Amino acid sequence: MKKTYKYKIYTSQATFEKAEEWLDLCRYLYNAGLEQRIWAYRSRRKTITYNEQQNELTQLRESYIEYANMGVQIERDVLRKLDHAYKAFFRRVSKGGEKAGFPRFKGKERYDSFTLHEQCWGLDGKYLTIRNLGKLKLKLSRPIEGKIKAITIKRSPSNKWYACFSCDYVAEKKLPKSDKVIGIDVGIKSYLTDSEGDKIGNPKFLKEALDELKLKQRKLSRAKKKSNRRKRAKLAVAKLHEHIANQRNDFLHKLANNYVAEYGTIKVENLQIKNMIQNHKLARDIADCSWGKFFNLLSYKAEEAGREVIKVNPKNTSRRCNICGAINHGLKLSDRIWICQSCGAMHDRDHNAAINTRDSEAWAKPSVVNVSGYTKRRLSIIEPCGISV
Repeated sequence: MKKTYKYKIYTSQATFEKAEEWLDLCRYLYNAGLEQRIWAYRSRRKTITYNEQQNELTQLRESYIEYANMGVQIERDVLRKLDHAYKAFFRRVSKGGEKAGFPRFKGKERYDSFTLHEQCWGLDGKYLTIRNLGKLKLKLSRPIEGKIKAITIKRSPSNKWYACFSCDYVAEKKLPKSDKVIGIDVGIKSYLTDSEGDKIGNPKFLKEALDELKLKQRKLSRAKKKSNRRKRAKLAVAKLHEHIANQRNDFLHKLANNYVAEYGTIKVENLQIKNMIQNHKLARDIADCSWGKFFNLLSYKAEEAGREVIKVNPKNTSRRCNICGAINHGLKLSDRIWICQSCGAMHDRDHNAAINTRDSEAWAKPSVVNVSGYTKRRLSIIEPCGISV
């Protein structure tokens, strides 16, 4: 399997400045390639391909010593990124129904990485040496496994540098087989409730830091453009955002690890988060929860451990009584505890939804239940093309 390992870089200021220069060179090349494509189409109605552009790199390297020192593989990767951006644009145009988003020119803040594919680097323990760049010290929080295929040097908005190793043939770490099945219902008040009745509180990292973030952003907005004071204020905002993201990632990774380690099959709702976030009253809280990222973490961790994640249609999971199967219409989002109109059972809304998510196969076959004096067929809540990871 494939895996990426990310490590923080420590090195001299001179090496960091050299890496900044390489980022600028990559950005200039990207923008020049984009301008060339636009000019060729406007003037001659001609589409320039990646192969045509990369064939011109020899002349570029002969004319500019800076590009000759940087390495042709990095320059090819820049042109490859541009080609991918163009292909993605035309793919969105052909599909329709969404904003196409033509490739845009990159400003200094919008180009933050370069990639090495060939052996122009050496790795000796925690030291990574890149030809014509320098020696980088890595904080090896875990060993690198598999075969290294590419290395990406990345700068974060808070001016921290990282080395990302893309590896192939990483050995899978299968966990002992488990027949335990659990359903998970995510929410805002409680981050999630599972079918066993356990509730995980929502830490709301963004909301907790909102007052401090407002102060820092206000200071940034008042600073004069291109001044040193504005640079410092911008860095402070970026560091706070990074701190919030790190807190959230740590919480989600640990939560996903706990469920993957204990259960063989994990069922979650297939939520349309992009549509849900259109609710402007709840948009910030939904974004702060990062349900999509949590589901992705569950999926890849389950694949590595030999577990299974199944996404279930969320329709009526909160309103369906998990005892008799009756669908109780008229429930509001504020109704956290409700009583079934058919059998009289009292339910916690989230716990009931988690049980229905776990028992989704029980509703897959039509059967008859009685709701308020008339018969009604149970409907399937599992998707025809159920996603299994």
